[in-house]
Amino acid sequence: MTTTPSIWLIGGTSESRELAQILALNHLPCTISVTTESARSLYPSVPLLQVWVGQLEGDGLQNFLTSHNIIAILDASHPYAANISQLAIETANKYNLPYLRYERKSVSSSHTTNKKAINHDKILSLPSFETLIEGEYLAGERVLLTTGYRTLHLFQPWQSRSHLYARVLPAVTSLEAALAAGFTPDRLIGIRPPISLELERALWQHWQITLVISKASGTPGGEPIKRQLATELGVKLILIDRPPVAYPHQTDDLSAAVTFCRTHLCDRVGNTSLPPN
Repeated sequence: MTTTPSIWLIGGTSESRELAQILALNHLPCTISVTTESARSLYPSVPLLQVWVGQLEGDGLQNFLTSHNIIAILDASHPYAANISQLAIETANKYNLPYLRYERKSVSSSHTTNKKAINHDKILSLPSFETLIEGEYLAGERVLLTTGYRTLHLFQPWQSRSHLYARVLPAVTSLEAALAAGFTPDRLIGIRPPISLELERALWQHWQITLVISKASGTPGGEPIKRQLATELGVKLILIDRPPVAYPHQTDDLSAAVTFCRTHLCDRVGNTSLPPN
């Protein structure tokens, strides 16, 4: 058990890695939670940073907060991990912990509050996977799915009505999920992002893709490259909007996130115990 107050940084994204590196440089104690052992290697191995691997729920969550002396929550989870963010918000309310959501900027302002699709030439924005699956967007298309293995089962009914291909992480879990969803090995590629423009273009052309499905994940998710190639190659691109979450406090400014951590650590341990900015 640690006695040093610590920030709970919810990780698993490139943004959380960048935040962890900055917090380490500023000597700000931080406990990073990730869900897979492979994610541990994303973060620097330094004394003030701890990486915790696993699922947080029930009594385990309370034990985590106590054992790591958590005094504030910095949520840098994936934009589509709405359940994790909701858990963090509920935890902050229950235990009276300061909460800040740090989220990557959107590439465009295509988010809609009226849940209607917006069509900009070859690029279509839809509010949810359900809207996509229930429509006729996939019919007869050669579709590349770049949405992650957890969504592949949703597309199983379309295996007989379209030519589906998927790009997933090169991990056993991802490949097993893809095979269970009806994808054959010749329609799968396992590769870890980031994906270069050249490689992305080659993959689309090799499979003669006519439609790409992606999340509106911003620059770290390769969205600008997909937008560029959709225009260049005349390939349709459907972007699934980020799930709506009522974040109590949110920023896309790294310096604001660091200030949040410093402020609450200083409040707990005293201004003289931490190095200046």
